[in-house]
Amino acid sequence: MDLDALAFGAHADDVELGCGGTLIKLAAAGHRTGVIALTRGEMASRGSAVLRAGEFKDAAVLLGLAAHEMLDIPDARVEVSWENKLKLIERIRAYRPRLVFAPYWVDRHPDHEKTSQLVREAFFLAALKKIETGQPPFRPHKLVFYPTRFDFSPSFIVDVSAQHEQKIRAILAYRSQFGAAEGDDPEVPETLISRPAFLDRIESRARQYGAQIGVLHGEPFLVREAIRVDDPVAFFGPEYLWTIP
Repeated sequence: MDLDALAFGAHADDVELGCGGTLIKLAAAGHRTGVIALTRGEMASRGSAVLRAGEFKDAAVLLGLAAHEMLDIPDARVEVSWENKLKLIERIRAYRPRLVFAPYWVDRHPDHEKTSQLVREAFFLAALKKIETGQPPFRPHKLVFYPTRFDFSPSFIVDVSAQHEQKIRAILAYRSQFGAAEGDDPEVPETLISRPAFLDRIESRARQYGAQIGVLHGEPFLVREAIRVDDPVAFFGPEYLWTIP
């Protein structure tokens, strides 16, 4: 199955948090999208691998994905190894995406940083014909990074105002991770993302980047290379005239 966009995350819910609105928007526009979680989240303080797999499936429906997978890389032990690179090369060659999304390479969680590096290397290596996986070599058009914990100066921002509410529903599909435990169960600890302030941060970040392009909600993205523009007059259309004199 060929995809237009394929997003990688270390854990289920990473992609929904970082670029869920954009994936919803792309799917609504007729693009085929997919998400791959490298781990099953078995080391999380809340929930279980089985529970999170079900939540991942529910979120995929809300995102409008054409494909979603969980790999078997151990949670909290994501390593930039040849074995793991081959796993990602195989998935890139299987889905042949035009765009690949990966987490920003600076983060508090080691799995997120290593996922970023793994995707970046697999993105390049998937085009090398001497790497044998039983599949033809393939290189996507562009590797795009989405934010996790830390902000960056974006290369571009996508208007996701119309998709923001659906994005929040996709995030909240991870019932084990967000919000208070039922009955304040002492066996279910509070975590950074279970606190109400975490979702407030998601909302404020979307408004922050939306304000930069004159819309209500935005999602920022970073590319390492310069972006080619052949016709600046056509590229900078009337949507750039949002500033009120």
